[in-house]
Amino acid sequence: MNRYLSIPLCLASAVPALAALGARDAIASICTQNNIITTSDFILYNNLWGEDYATSGSECTYLDYDSGNSISWQTSWTWAGGADYVKSYPNAVLNVGAKQLSTITSIPSTWGWSYTGTDLVADVSYDAFFSSSDSTTAAHDYEVMIWLAAYGGIAPIGNEDGPIASATIAGYTWDLYEGPNDWTVYSFVATETITDFDGDIMEFFTYLIDNEGVPDTYYLQTLGAGTEPKTGSDAWFTVAPYTISINA
Repeated sequence: MNRYLSIPLCLASAVPALAALGARDAIASICTQNNIITTSDFILYNNLWGEDYATSGSECTYLDYDSGNSISWQTSWTWAGGADYVKSYPNAVLNVGAKQLSTITSIPSTWGWSYTGTDLVADVSYDAFFSSSDSTTAAHDYEVMIWLAAYGGIAPIGNEDGPIASATIAGYTWDLYEGPNDWTVYSFVATETITDFDGDIMEFFTYLIDNEGVPDTYYLQTLGAGTEPKTGSDAWFTVAPYTISINA
């Protein structure tokens, strides 16, 4: 299932109230599927791709700060029903176009975040897509997720078969899962919650090139960071800050 498909709004409930100080002070906000916030280096999405699975709920994303390759934002959400399905992926995507993996030397990133809410079922993750084509609109061949946290028993694609490997990257231990979507999905899931990440994302990609046969001639089409909620209420996901750059 493609989390980037546009699904028409169908929920009648009101958007979350702007209860947090940061949200009231936000530079900009989005509460629908198709609107985006564009900064110098990022595109910030609310991305309600799975909202049609919910029986009730809503979500808003607020830009708090951006400066070059650094951005801070918040997302407030409440989702009920459709417990097996992700409802959205509010995330910031680095706006750099397609990059061939063999030409990338490093992708340094830091990510400080926090989560509050009730009965949360959600992950916090990087999400990248690879293709054999250099077009950012080409069909995906691989999806690579890097989960910094998993709340409420949420599990990656391929979880039913168990991890295929364990890897130490950026000073942390990760269980690696593989499973099918409309493409092959690899998910690195941290064995402990990481609320302050500092590492090189290219190390994860290199691991897949060296150990799982992912071709380094393929192109990194897009690279985002955000959260995938399934269910929960009064959730506030706060990113302060997130930085990333691609060095080639």
